[in-house]
Parts: sequence; C-alpha cells; structure tokens
Amino acid sequence: MKTFFSIISFVFCVALSFSQDSHNLDFEILENNKAQDWNVFGNGDYKISYDKTIYQNGNVSAVIESTGDNVQFNALAYNIPATFGGKKIKLTGYIKTENVSNGWAGLWMRIDPQVAFDNMQSRGITGTTDWKKYEIELDYNSNAKKIVIGGILSGTGKIWVDNLVVTIDGKPLNKAPEKELTKPQLDKEFDNGSLISFTSLNKTQIANLDLLGRVWGFLKYYHPSIGEGNYNWDYELFRILPKYQKAATNAERDLLLVNWINDLGEVKVCKSCKETPEDAVLKPDLDWIDNSGLSNSLIEKLKYIQQNRHQGNHYYIGMMPSVGNPDFKNENNYSEMTYPDDGFRLLALYRYWNMMQYFNPNRHLTDKNWNNVLKEYIPKFIDAKNELEYELAVLEIIADVKDTHANLWGGGNKIQELRGNYFPPVHMRFAENKLVVDDYFNPEMQKDIGLEIGDVITHVNGKAIEDFIDENHQFYPASNQPTRLRDMSRDILRSNSERITINYIRDNQSFTKELQLFLKDDLKYYGWYRPEKDGKSYKILDNNIGYITLKNIKNEDIAEIRKEFKDTKGIIVDIRNYPSAFMPFLLGSYFTSKYSPFVKFTNGKTNNPGEFSYGKDLSIPPKGKFYKGKVAVLVNELSQSQAEYTAMAFKAGDNVTIVGSTTAGADGNVSRINLPGGLSTMISGIGVYYPDGTKTQRVGIIPDVVVNLTVDGIKNNIDEPLEKAISIILNE
Repeated sequence: MKTFFSIISFVFCVALSFSQDSHNLDFEILENNKAQDWNVFGNGDYKISYDKTIYQNGNVSAVIESTGDNVQFNALAYNIPATFGGKKIKLTGYIKTENVSNGWAGLWMRIDPQVAFDNMQSRGITGTTDWKKYEIELDYNSNAKKIVIGGILSGTGKIWVDNLVVTIDGKPLNKAPEKELTKPQLDKEFDNGSLISFTSLNKTQIANLDLLGRVWGFLKYYHPSIGEGNYNWDYELFRILPKYQKAATNAERDLLLVNWINDLGEVKVCKSCKETPEDAVLKPDLDWIDNSGLSNSLIEKLKYIQQNRHQGNHYYIGMMPSVGNPDFKNENNYSEMTYPDDGFRLLALYRYWNMMQYFNPNRHLTDKNWNNVLKEYIPKFIDAKNELEYELAVLEIIADVKDTHANLWGGGNKIQELRGNYFPPVHMRFAENKLVVDDYFNPEMQKDIGLEIGDVITHVNGKAIEDFIDENHQFYPASNQPTRLRDMSRDILRSNSERITINYIRDNQSFTKELQLFLKDDLKYYGWYRPEKDGKSYKILDNNIGYITLKNIKNEDIAEIRKEFKDTKGIIVDIRNYPSAFMPFLLGSYFTSKYSPFVKFTNGKTNNPGEFSYGKDLSIPPKGKFYKGKVAVLVNELSQSQAEYTAMAFKAGDNVTIVGSTTAGADGNVSRINLPGGLSTMISGIGVYYPDGTKTQRVGIIPDVVVNLTVDGIKNNIDEPLEKAISIILNE
C-alpha cells in the first residue's frame, strides 16, 4: 500500500543504491534540467527549477517558486537509506528567500518510520533574506529505515536552496558508526510472511482469538522482558498461533498460554509498582482476566504480571516529552506488504485494539463498549479478501474510536481509488443537513459549470445524498456528525467517471444536469477553506470593530494588533480555520486581566498501562495592558484540534463570547500509529478537559451563542455567525 502524510509529515521516497559519500546534496548533477535523485511533492501552484546564476556553492541551486493563487506548499525531497548507526543526525544547508509570506520557508528532515521530524515551521523563514546557513538536528536510533531531507516553501514567494550536508554525531555519512540492531530487529523469521492461514471461523475459534489478542496485548505492555526489548512481539504471535489453533479444549488452550508466559522468563517482584489511584479518570480495564472463564493457573500468572509489571523505559511504548501523549515505538508498518496475509491482518487488529485499550485517553467515549470490539472485528480482518477490503476493515475500526484525529492518514490508496480520481469543480459543504454549493475552485469556470452558489444537491447518479451518508458513515471517522458531514462533503461528488448526473434545487425548483468532473491537479482545489490572497491577518471592520483571522496569523502580528485595536468597540477572532501560529497564550493574554485557568489534561502511564489521571490546571497569564472591550470568537466544524484549544484559552478571558456551531471535538496532541500494509493513523493522545472536568472530546467547544450556517446565508453571501458577532459587540 502506498503511504502519504500531511504537510507536517508527508514523505516522497524512492529507493537509492549508492555509497554514503555520493549523494547529490548540492544539486550539481542535473539530468534533463532536473537534479539527479531528487523528487518533488506538495499541493498548489508552484514551479521547481535549478538556477545556474544564483547559488551559494558550486554552480547551481534549487529553486521553489509560487506561481498562482492556489498556494499551499511544495517541497524538494531526497531519500537516504538508514544503513548506519549513531545518536544524532544533523542537516545543514543554505537558503535564500524572496517575498515569502502566508507561510514560511525552511529545511526539512524526517526519520522514518515515526522516529523524528522537523520542517522548521515554528521558526520558519519569511520575507526577503540573503543566503544564510540553517540546521536541523534530530535524535537518531536503530529504528530508522530511511532519512528524507530537503527544502520546503509554504505559502507565496521564492526560495533558493543549496549546499546541504548530513552528518551523524558530527561525522560525514561515510564515516558514520555501524548500525546496531536490537534483538527484535535481528529476528527475521517472518519477514516474508506469517505462514498463518485461517479457514472459516466458528464462534469458539473467534472467542479463542479474542482471548489471545487480549493476552498478547497485555503481555506486550505489562511483561518486563517484552518491555525491555527482548522479543519481536509481532513474530512471537506467529510462533504461538499454529499451536494455539490446534488446542482442542479450554484447558489445553490455557496451559499453552501459561507455558508461553513461562518461556518469557522469570518476573521478579516489583518494588516500585504502585496501585492505581482511586481518583484516576480511567483505570486499567482488566476485568476480562476474571470474566473469561480462564483456568486458575492462567489467572494467577496474568495477575502476578500485572502486580509486577514492567517499569521504566519500554521498548514499544513511551510518552512524548513535555506533552505526555503516547509514543508508539518500534512498530513496523510492513509497507512492502501490499495486502498482508492472514497472520499480519490479525496482527494489525491486535495491535490497534490494544493501543486503544491501554493508551487511548478517550476510550470511554466511544459509542461501543471497546471490550466488545475485538471480537466483532476478528472475522472482518481475517475474511478481508483483498487490499481494498483490508483497508476498509481498518478504516471502520478507526471510525469506531470516534475521534476526528483518527483517520487513515497513511496508505488507503485502494479506498481513494474507490472514491474516484475525478473531482467536482465546485466546493461543497453541509448547511441545514443539505449539501450546498458554496464556492468554485476555478472562478473562471463558473459559466461553464452551470451551478450557482446556494444550489442544493439532492441526488448523485440517482442516489439520494441521505442514502450516501447512511451507507458510508462507518468509513468516515469523526468525533461528531457535523464533522463527519464536513469530510463527506468532499467525496460525495467524486467519481471514477469524468461525468456524473446530479439533481439539485434552486429557488425551490428541481433540476437535473450532467456535471463534468476534473482531475484534482486541474483544479485550484482546497479542502476546508480557500487560502488567503491577502497576507494580512487583521483589519478594522465598519463601526470600528477589529477582526482577526487565525488562518494566516503570525507571531509578529500581535504587537500591531494590540496597538491598532486598543480603541476599537470590540474584537472578533475568527477560528473557523486551523491557526497558522500558536496563539493561546500570545494573543489570549491580551483578553484577560488575571491568571485564568482554562484547561487540564489526562495523561497515560507506561508504568501502569490503562491508567489516565489529571494533571494540574493550565492558566492564561495576563501580559501588558489587557483589552477591556467585548471579544467574540467564531467557531464551527472547521475548528479542530489547536483551533479548539485556542478557543478554550480565549474563552477564559474577561469578556469573551463564543459564537457559531459545533467544533470538530478532537483536541490534544496527536499520536501516530503504524499498521501492517503501510497504513498509519492517529489518535488524540491526551484527554482535554475544562478545569471543572467537563470533557471536550467529541463534544467540542460549545458556543455561548449558537449560529448555524443556512442555505440562504450561503446563497446570499451572508456570513451569519460574523453578523451575529458584530451585533453582540454593538449590543443590537
């Protein structure tokens, strides 16, 4: 399965086979006006070229330049096999910029799979600058399979990149230390397949596989020897399965599991293991040990391990520094398997279910009892007959987590093929539960399209929109329905045909037409909202009301906003977007006169898997002169993650009103998960609560004043939430 990532993690990789000291990192080797072994990826209107007149070293530099209104990002990518050891890897290089705005420029480096990443977004280069040396340094370890480096331009402008150098622990690549492999990495027995196959499953077999998945996951996170990294736990599953499948009775099954545990080695008494606090928000859910009809000897073994579990650094799980969201380490995604075999598909299910069981801070907020989900999906994963069915099974269980962060972010190419390569020339969104045309991707095509803003699509190729929603809701992971509809709106008119037949309503009249579709690259396509043409993030509206949009906000804007907005009647902050800079404290401190608690988190415990407890309240501190006027904050289903966190911070201010509709309900730092077949997903890795314990996951940020989008508002180009915010400030 192919793998892709978002702007913060996308990697375009091509296998290379040459010595460590022969990399074309200075772009000097050109073939047909392209730098040898370099690739390009990204979205939007950009041009890649190689300049022989402006360079920092040698005779050529690489250039990325925006060329149109549809600007998102573009990057150069170079792949280096991770065949060496070391602890630190550093990328240095020179960048020159011209008129970079609405984003940033920088170097970028990713260590794959899921080791480390940096694209300089937090310290990106803007404006016009002369050649300057920049560097990225990341932690490096034996888990790395490849390193991808390059230069990136997000937004508008032009950048030159030259003279890149990669070093390991201060040494050039050809002098890097040899790679030291861990015990799990040295285990190669099942690299070419699990050798596991299943025939039709009966209820007893499914129940036994359900038990094995629980025991396998429990041992993975609790047993000291596994935590120390003494076993390739994926492959140990394939070693036990053939014998486990042959167990004729429960007694024989349980004895096999007891012996399996014994073979892992002695478990010493743990003197540092602590009991789960009574006030923990979530406690380890291990009732299945007592409630599965297990033999006394197996129960005793499992409980002893629970009481004397692994402590300290764990091979398969850690917590991210400072934040505390789970870091799922050393999880091979087996990307070379386009369609994993029976054993690897079962492994994917076991891995994912147990990650959620022990390290999902919101596992209690799913619609289903998570304890029942493993048994439900065993036949779905095992019976998946091809790559598409496997991807759909994975996507469906991800959707059961009910987390907008939790989608199939890497892989899923067969699902994308199923949904279609041709896209409509209009942007759609739901209003009043109706699918409405709200923009043209290419305005110059408006006359030829035959649709108007405000048209309501009712059928596609004879199928009602409501039927599409009912038939596909389980394949669109989301925390709540408005966010699910947000994501569905982008796909309903997609097709593998260049033309579809639609029914639509305009001015209470029904029409039918054939709509031409286009390849995405032929459109100025965007997802949630169109990128800003004007780079300024703030302005003064009529009636002396300040307006700020966070979708292109910069840190340096805040000083000017404080200066220009101090005498305004009120301020409107628009967070119906994803903030381009981190604003909770920098801008939030302008709205409060005192320390204002606004959030607290729950974090998991690697020393007690399944426990989540509250941390301390986090507050917005006052800084300088605070704003004494009214503040209205606009939110809707496009407000997700950092946007929701920012809204919580602003709400803690002195005179702030939240206006709009339900947000995405997915807050907190994300944790990435690798699954067999080159698939990857994420979860919200920390629990996010208001100081009084009110949850935000799935609920989102509840507006003080609810204003939903309407069809008439879209048709007449009326921003109803904005109009309401203005009236609140003017006391109308």
